[in-house]
Amino acid sequence: MAVSTKNISIRMDADLKTQADALFAELGMNMSTAFNIFVRQALREGKIPFDISLNLPNKETIAAMIEAERIGRDSSVEGYSDLDELFSELKV
Repeated sequence: MAVSTKNISIRMDADLKTQADALFAELGMNMSTAFNIFVRQALREGKIPFDISLNLPNKETIAAMIEAERIGRDSSVEGYSDLDELFSELKV
């Protein structure tokens, strides 16, 4: 029994397509095969088969960023002019 197929058209940034084509070629497939794998996996799982998020920092990262900003403004915090100076201080 022959499988019926349909053509679809996807708009994509040209550079993104070039990168994807290169990756998929290294994996031994073309864009059509990669897209079909994605769709089959999405249907199998009943969802997008990977996490989609805003990639926001978690609470610990936000706290570290705030601390780094505070340290950067605090003139009493000792700094280092190069990595050798820092590493020699760490060895003590």
